[in-house]
Amino acid sequence: MSELAELAAEQEWLDPASEALRSAINDVFQGETGRTVKDLLNGVWLGHPLHPVLTDIPVGAWTMAEVFDALDAASGDSRYEAAARVCINAGLVGAAGAAVTGLTDWSDTGKSDRRMGLVHAMLNVTATSLFLTSTLLRRRRRTPAATRASAAGYAFAMAGAYLGGALVYKRRIGTDHAVQGDAPEGFVRTIRFDEIPDGDKRKVRIGEADVVLVRQGENICALAEHCAHLGGPLSEGEVRDGMIICPWHESHYQISNGHVVHGPSTYDQPCYATRVTDGFVEVHLG
Repeated sequence: MSELAELAAEQEWLDPASEALRSAINDVFQGETGRTVKDLLNGVWLGHPLHPVLTDIPVGAWTMAEVFDALDAASGDSRYEAAARVCINAGLVGAAGAAVTGLTDWSDTGKSDRRMGLVHAMLNVTATSLFLTSTLLRRRRRTPAATRASAAGYAFAMAGAYLGGALVYKRRIGTDHAVQGDAPEGFVRTIRFDEIPDGDKRKVRIGEADVVLVRQGENICALAEHCAHLGGPLSEGEVRDGMIICPWHESHYQISNGHVVHGPSTYDQPCYATRVTDGFVEVHLG
Protein backbone atom coordinates (compact mmCIF):
# COMPACT_ATOMS: atom_id res chain seq x y z
CA MET A 1 0.00 0.00 0.00
CA SER A 2 2.83 2.43 0.77
CA GLU A 3 4.15 1.92 -2.76
CA LEU A 4 0.78 3.00 -4.16
CA ALA A 5 0.87 6.13 -2.01
CA GLU A 6 4.32 7.04 -3.30
CA LEU A 7 3.18 6.30 -6.84
CA ALA A 8 0.60 9.05 -6.47
CA ALA A 9 3.39 11.49 -5.60
CA GLU A 10 5.18 10.66 -8.86
CA GLN A 11 2.33 11.56 -11.21
CA GLU A 12 3.81 14.57 -12.99
CA TRP A 13 0.78 14.86 -15.28
CA LEU A 14 -1.06 16.29 -12.26
CA ASP A 15 1.25 19.31 -12.08
CA PRO A 16 -0.63 21.68 -14.46
CA ALA A 17 -3.92 21.17 -12.63
CA SER A 18 -2.13 21.35 -9.29
CA GLU A 19 -0.44 24.66 -10.13
CA ALA A 20 -3.65 26.17 -11.49
CA LEU A 21 -5.60 25.21 -8.35
CA ARG A 22 -2.81 26.38 -6.05
CA SER A 23 -2.66 29.75 -7.83
CA ALA A 24 -6.43 30.16 -7.59
CA ILE A 25 -6.38 29.42 -3.84
CA ASN A 26 -3.57 31.93 -3.27
CA ASP A 27 -5.50 34.56 -5.23
CA VAL A 28 -8.52 34.09 -2.97
CA PHE A 29 -6.55 34.77 0.22
CA GLN A 30 -4.90 38.05 -0.78
CA GLY A 31 -4.62 41.04 1.56
CA GLU A 32 -4.96 41.29 5.31
CA THR A 33 -8.52 39.96 5.37
CA GLY A 34 -7.58 37.02 3.18
CA ARG A 35 -4.60 36.19 5.41
CA THR A 36 -6.81 36.35 8.51
CA VAL A 37 -9.33 33.95 6.97
CA LYS A 38 -6.54 31.62 5.85
CA ASP A 39 -5.06 31.64 9.36
CA LEU A 40 -8.49 30.63 10.66
CA LEU A 41 -8.75 27.76 8.17
CA ASN A 42 -5.16 26.63 8.76
CA GLY A 43 -5.83 26.40 12.50
CA VAL A 44 -3.34 29.01 13.75
CA TRP A 45 -5.80 29.81 16.57
CA LEU A 46 -6.08 26.12 17.47
CA GLY A 47 -2.38 25.37 17.85
CA HIS A 48 -2.35 22.61 15.24
CA PRO A 49 -3.98 22.11 11.82
CA LEU A 50 -7.78 22.36 11.75
CA HIS A 51 -8.18 19.97 8.81
CA PRO A 52 -7.68 16.68 10.71
CA VAL A 53 -10.22 17.80 13.32
CA LEU A 54 -12.89 18.17 10.65
CA THR A 55 -12.00 14.99 8.75
CA ASP A 56 -13.12 12.95 11.76
CA ILE A 57 -16.70 14.13 11.16
CA PRO A 58 -17.32 12.53 7.73
CA VAL A 59 -15.24 9.44 8.51
CA GLY A 60 -17.08 8.81 11.76
CA ALA A 61 -20.53 9.69 10.42
CA TRP A 62 -20.15 7.61 7.26
CA THR A 63 -18.84 4.66 9.27
CA MET A 64 -21.98 4.75 11.38
CA ALA A 65 -24.09 5.03 8.22
CA GLU A 66 -22.58 1.76 7.03
CA VAL A 67 -23.32 0.18 10.40
CA PHE A 68 -26.95 1.31 10.31
CA ASP A 69 -27.34 0.11 6.72
CA ALA A 70 -26.08 -3.31 7.80
CA LEU A 71 -28.52 -3.36 10.73
CA ASP A 72 -31.33 -2.30 8.42
CA ALA A 73 -30.54 -5.12 6.00
CA ALA A 74 -30.42 -7.63 8.85
CA SER A 75 -33.56 -6.53 10.68
CA GLY A 76 -35.72 -4.69 8.16
CA ASP A 77 -36.32 -1.99 10.76
CA SER A 78 -36.80 1.28 8.85
CA ARG A 79 -35.48 3.27 11.79
CA TYR A 80 -31.95 2.08 10.93
CA GLU A 81 -32.33 3.39 7.38
CA ALA A 82 -33.45 6.76 8.78
CA ALA A 83 -30.45 6.81 11.11
CA ALA A 84 -28.13 6.03 8.20
CA ARG A 85 -29.58 8.96 6.26
CA VAL A 86 -28.93 11.33 9.18
CA CYS A 87 -25.34 10.11 9.46
CA ILE A 88 -24.73 10.52 5.73
CA ASN A 89 -26.01 14.10 5.80
CA ALA A 90 -23.89 14.94 8.84
CA GLY A 91 -20.89 13.51 7.02
CA LEU A 92 -21.60 15.67 3.97
CA VAL A 93 -21.55 18.82 6.11
CA GLY A 94 -18.30 17.75 7.74
CA ALA A 95 -16.80 16.87 4.35
CA ALA A 96 -17.39 20.43 3.11
CA GLY A 97 -15.44 21.87 6.05
CA ALA A 98 -12.69 19.28 5.67
CA ALA A 99 -12.37 20.09 1.96
CA VAL A 100 -11.95 23.84 2.51
CA THR A 101 -9.39 23.46 5.30
CA GLY A 102 -7.58 20.73 3.38
CA LEU A 103 -7.21 22.94 0.31
CA THR A 104 -5.67 25.78 2.31
CA ASP A 105 -3.16 23.40 3.90
CA TRP A 106 -2.46 21.71 0.56
CA SER A 107 -1.65 24.99 -1.22
CA ASP A 108 1.45 25.46 0.98
CA THR A 109 3.15 22.14 0.33
CA GLY A 110 5.91 20.95 -2.00
CA LYS A 111 5.33 19.67 -5.53
CA SER A 112 5.36 15.91 -4.87
CA ASP A 113 3.26 16.40 -1.72
CA ARG A 114 0.77 18.42 -3.76
CA ARG A 115 0.46 15.54 -6.24
CA MET A 116 -0.31 13.06 -3.48
CA GLY A 117 -2.61 15.59 -1.85
CA LEU A 118 -4.48 16.12 -5.11
CA VAL A 119 -5.08 12.37 -5.47
CA HIS A 120 -6.22 12.35 -1.83
CA ALA A 121 -8.66 15.16 -2.64
CA MET A 122 -9.99 13.45 -5.77
CA LEU A 123 -10.70 10.28 -3.80
CA ASN A 124 -12.55 12.28 -1.17
CA VAL A 125 -14.53 14.24 -3.77
CA THR A 126 -15.57 10.92 -5.32
CA ALA A 127 -16.58 9.59 -1.90
CA THR A 128 -18.58 12.73 -1.15
CA SER A 129 -20.31 12.59 -4.53
CA LEU A 130 -21.33 8.98 -3.96
CA PHE A 131 -22.70 9.74 -0.49
CA LEU A 132 -24.57 12.74 -1.91
CA THR A 133 -26.03 10.43 -4.56
CA SER A 134 -26.97 8.00 -1.82
CA THR A 135 -28.84 10.57 0.23
CA LEU A 136 -30.72 11.80 -2.84
CA LEU A 137 -31.72 8.24 -3.71
CA ARG A 138 -32.91 7.64 -0.15
CA ARG A 139 -35.33 10.55 -0.49
CA ARG A 140 -36.91 8.65 -3.39
CA ARG A 141 -36.98 5.45 -1.31
CA ARG A 142 -34.56 3.73 -3.71
CA THR A 143 -32.79 2.10 -0.78
CA PRO A 144 -30.90 -0.77 -2.53
CA ALA A 145 -29.24 1.61 -5.00
CA ALA A 146 -28.63 4.09 -2.18
CA THR A 147 -26.84 1.55 -0.01
CA ARG A 148 -24.66 0.49 -2.93
CA ALA A 149 -23.71 4.13 -3.57
CA SER A 150 -22.82 4.72 0.06
CA ALA A 151 -20.82 1.48 0.26
CA ALA A 152 -18.80 2.55 -2.77
CA GLY A 153 -18.42 6.01 -1.25
CA TYR A 154 -17.11 4.51 1.96
CA ALA A 155 -14.49 2.54 0.05
CA PHE A 156 -13.27 5.71 -1.64
CA ALA A 157 -13.31 7.55 1.70
CA MET A 158 -11.09 4.88 3.25
CA ALA A 159 -8.66 5.08 0.33
CA GLY A 160 -8.55 8.86 0.76
CA ALA A 161 -7.99 8.46 4.49
CA TYR A 162 -5.06 6.14 3.81
CA LEU A 163 -3.39 8.75 1.60
CA GLY A 164 -4.12 11.38 4.23
CA GLY A 165 -2.30 9.24 6.77
CA ALA A 166 0.65 8.84 4.39
CA LEU A 167 0.85 12.61 3.99
CA VAL A 168 0.96 13.12 7.75
CA TYR A 169 3.02 10.17 9.00
CA LYS A 170 5.39 9.57 6.09
CA ARG A 171 5.70 13.06 4.62
CA ARG A 172 5.09 14.98 7.86
CA ILE A 173 2.51 17.37 6.42
CA GLY A 174 0.93 19.21 9.34
CA THR A 175 3.51 18.09 11.91
CA ASP A 176 6.00 20.31 13.76
CA HIS A 177 9.24 20.56 11.74
CA ALA A 178 11.09 22.70 14.27
CA VAL A 179 12.08 19.72 16.43
CA GLN A 180 15.75 19.92 17.40
CA GLY A 181 18.39 17.26 17.78
CA ASP A 182 20.34 16.66 20.97
CA ALA A 183 21.82 19.85 22.41
CA PRO A 184 24.34 20.60 25.15
CA GLU A 185 23.09 21.52 28.60
CA GLY A 186 23.38 25.07 29.89
CA PHE A 187 24.47 28.17 27.99
CA VAL A 188 26.67 27.61 24.95
CA ARG A 189 28.96 30.28 23.48
CA THR A 190 28.38 31.03 19.78
CA ILE A 191 29.58 34.14 17.88
CA ARG A 192 30.51 37.64 18.90
CA PHE A 193 27.58 40.00 19.46
CA ASP A 194 29.06 42.65 17.16
CA GLU A 195 29.17 40.18 14.25
CA ILE A 196 25.41 40.66 13.86
CA PRO A 197 24.35 44.10 12.59
CA ASP A 198 21.26 45.62 14.20
CA GLY A 199 18.12 44.17 12.57
CA ASP A 200 20.05 41.33 10.97
CA LYS A 201 20.39 37.61 11.69
CA ARG A 202 22.92 34.82 11.71
CA LYS A 203 22.63 31.03 11.68
CA VAL A 204 24.70 29.12 14.25
CA ARG A 205 25.09 25.45 15.11
CA ILE A 206 24.77 24.31 18.72
CA GLY A 207 25.30 20.61 19.20
CA GLU A 208 22.92 19.00 16.70
CA ALA A 209 20.60 22.01 16.61
CA ASP A 210 20.55 24.87 14.11
CA VAL A 211 19.62 28.24 15.62
CA VAL A 212 19.00 31.65 14.07
CA LEU A 213 20.18 34.65 16.10
CA VAL A 214 18.38 37.94 15.48
CA ARG A 215 19.66 41.25 16.82
CA GLN A 216 17.26 44.04 17.74
CA GLY A 217 19.19 46.96 19.13
CA GLU A 218 21.06 45.76 22.18
CA ASN A 219 18.92 42.64 22.46
CA ILE A 220 19.63 39.29 20.86
CA CYS A 221 16.95 36.65 20.30
CA ALA A 222 17.38 33.01 19.35
CA LEU A 223 14.87 30.84 17.51
CA ALA A 224 15.00 27.37 16.03
CA GLU A 225 16.35 27.69 12.50
CA HIS A 226 13.91 25.32 10.81
CA CYS A 227 10.37 26.66 10.36
CA ALA A 228 7.79 24.63 12.24
CA HIS A 229 5.61 24.45 9.12
CA LEU A 230 7.81 22.54 6.68
CA GLY A 231 11.35 23.18 7.88
CA GLY A 232 12.15 26.30 5.86
CA PRO A 233 15.42 28.14 6.73
CA LEU A 234 14.45 31.13 8.86
CA SER A 235 17.97 32.55 8.59
CA GLU A 236 17.20 33.18 4.91
CA GLY A 237 13.91 34.92 5.68
CA GLU A 238 13.02 38.57 6.20
CA VAL A 239 13.06 40.44 9.50
CA ARG A 240 10.23 42.96 9.65
CA ASP A 241 8.22 44.71 12.39
CA GLY A 242 9.53 42.49 15.16
CA MET A 243 8.84 39.33 13.17
CA ILE A 244 10.87 36.86 11.15
CA ILE A 245 9.20 35.52 7.99
CA CYS A 246 9.90 32.08 6.57
CA PRO A 247 11.10 32.35 2.96
CA TRP A 248 9.24 29.22 1.86
CA HIS A 249 5.59 29.86 2.73
CA GLU A 250 5.70 33.16 4.65
CA SER A 251 4.83 31.95 8.13
CA HIS A 252 5.34 34.92 10.51
CA TYR A 253 6.85 34.48 13.99
CA GLN A 254 7.46 37.04 16.71
CA ILE A 255 11.19 37.28 17.23
CA SER A 256 10.93 37.91 20.96
CA ASN A 257 9.03 34.74 21.86
CA GLY A 258 8.54 32.62 18.70
CA HIS A 259 4.76 33.07 18.76
CA VAL A 260 3.17 32.32 15.38
CA VAL A 261 1.45 35.45 14.05
CA HIS A 262 0.44 34.24 10.58
CA GLY A 263 0.33 30.76 9.06
CA PRO A 264 0.44 28.45 7.31
CA SER A 265 2.37 27.29 10.38
CA THR A 266 0.08 26.48 13.29
CA TYR A 267 2.92 25.92 15.77
CA ASP A 268 4.98 28.43 17.73
CA GLN A 269 8.65 28.49 16.86
CA PRO A 270 10.97 27.31 19.67
CA CYS A 271 12.58 30.35 21.32
CA TYR A 272 15.67 30.14 23.52
CA ALA A 273 17.23 32.10 26.36
CA THR A 274 20.24 34.23 25.42
CA ARG A 275 22.86 36.33 27.15
CA VAL A 276 25.99 38.23 26.14
CA THR A 277 29.16 37.30 28.04
CA ASP A 278 32.55 38.84 27.26
CA GLY A 279 31.13 40.10 23.97
CA PHE A 280 29.93 36.66 22.85
CA VAL A 281 26.32 35.52 22.41
CA GLU A 282 25.46 32.52 24.56
CA VAL A 283 22.33 30.43 24.01
CA HIS A 284 20.53 27.99 26.31
CA LEU A 285 18.55 25.38 24.41
CA GLY A 286 16.95 23.85 27.48
